[in-house]
Amino acid sequence: MNLSKIKMVVSDMDGTLLNSNHEVSYQFFELFKGLQSKGITFVAASGRQYNSIVDKLNTIKDDIIVIAENGGFAMKQNTEILTTPLDKNHVQDILKTLNEIPNIHPVLCGKHQAYLTGKSNEFISKLAEYYTEFEIIDDLLAFDSEVIKIAIYHFESSEQYIYPFVKHFEGDLKVKVSGENWLDISNINAHKGYALTKVMESYNLKSDEVMVFGDYNNDLEMLALSDFGFAMENAHPNVKEVATYSTTSNDNFGVERILKELIKSNIKL
Repeated sequence: MNLSKIKMVVSDMDGTLLNSNHEVSYQFFELFKGLQSKGITFVAASGRQYNSIVDKLNTIKDDIIVIAENGGFAMKQNTEILTTPLDKNHVQDILKTLNEIPNIHPVLCGKHQAYLTGKSNEFISKLAEYYTEFEIIDDLLAFDSEVIKIAIYHFESSEQYIYPFVKHFEGDLKVKVSGENWLDISNINAHKGYALTKVMESYNLKSDEVMVFGDYNNDLEMLALSDFGFAMENAHPNVKEVATYSTTSNDNFGVERILKELIKSNIKL
C-alpha cells in the first residue's frame, strides 16, 4: 500500500491509541512531531468526554482536532466544529427505559461535563477515568440542559445486559456498544463517521488521504470512510470485517508501528 497521499490520521483512544493502562505511549508523542513535519493533521476520535481526551493529549491539544462523545461534539483548539445533541423528548424516553434495567449506571453527557447520580461509589471511581469533569445530581429525569449523549455502564457486559433492552431505539437514534462495559445512545447523526465526514469536507480530503485506527463498534462508520482503515489486533470482530488493514494490539504499539511507516511516506508496503 502506498501511504504517500495521507494528509490526516484519525485514531480512537481506548483500546487503540491508549494501552490497557489508559496511557498514551512516549513513542506516539515523538511520532506526532514527524506527522507535523509532513503536514499531516491528527484527529483524536473517542467516546470519551472532550476534557478527558484533552487531558490524555495535553501537550499537543492545540495542534489536533478532537472528536468527542462518539462524534456528538468536535473541537479544534477553542473553535467548535459541530454539536449534535439529543432531543429532550428522546432523553426522557431513554431514561424511563433505563430505569427498568437492573445493575446499570447511566451518565448524561454534556459538552464539557457529565451528570450522574451518586448511587455507586465503585462506578464513580470507574467513571473518573473517562470523564474528568462530572457532577452528581439527585434525579437524571429532572435534568433540563443540553445532552449530547447518554452513556450507560455495566460492570460485566454492555452487549449482553444493556443492548437487548435499548435496541428498539435504533433507527430513530444511534445505539452503539462502544466498549465491553459501555453502551452509548445519541442523536442519529452523532457518530464518529458523521463528525469525520464534516472534518474531511472542511479539509477537502478524499478517502485515500485519510488513515483511521479503531477497535470497537463505535469506530465502524469512520473506518468505512477511509481506504486506509486499520483494525487493532484486539478489535471487535465487526471492526476487523470493516477495516481494510490490521495492525498489532494497543499494548503492542499497533498505531505507532503504522505511523512509523507513514512518516517515511514514500515507501510502498
